Amino acid sequence: MRDLDKALADITAIRTQMARGTEFQGYGPITVAATGVLALVAAGVQVILIPDPAAAVFGYLALWVATAAVSVFLIAIEMMARSQRIHTGLADEMIHTATEQFIPAGVAGTLLTVVLYRVGLDVLWMLPGLWQIIFSLGFFATCRTLPRAMFAVAVWYLAAGLASLVFANGEHAFSPWAMALPFGLGQLMMAGILYRSGTRHAET
Repeated sequence: MRDLDKALADITAIRTQMARGTEFQGYGPITVAATGVLALVAAGVQVILIPDPAAAVFGYLALWVATAAVSVFLIAIEMMARSQRIHTGLADEMIHTATEQFIPAGVAGTLLTVVLYRVGLDVLWMLPGLWQIIFSLGFFATCRTLPRAMFAVAVWYLAAGLASLVFANGEHAFSPWAMALPFGLGQLMMAGILYRSGTRHAET
């Protein structure tokens, strides 16, 4: 029985190692591009429905948290379907490898939002920049299982987050463009990289 358990553990370890060394193709360019467009749409909704976000911080947070949740849901649904089709027998390991690297960043972003909301309005203006920096850390963590060019997306989000902290304050605090431009352009950049990578894989 011990030999069987050891053999099963070895097989699991081998499959996990294979998943970590294989380029993950579970993200679909169309869906990722759609999340970028969704960020631009959310900015338009903010302009119309929340013209003074500093006076309606809860509504501002609800809008962008809901946008993020919808984006994660869309990407997750396609990720599972594409992984089952492309990675077949390694699908579960590939999904686990891809998500475990992003989960810490997601948890950190959620907890940071809750903490800053409880602290008060005078620090909440930093959230867009901090969200982007945390998102970049998630990208940096998962870059090794994605196309090499995806490193540029991680750098983009880091630079955008730092720029947001520098410029999106004072009268520009809670600007819809502090969210729409970094996430809209970042996701469209990611979609373009995924499309080129998918074309390359189709040709080989």
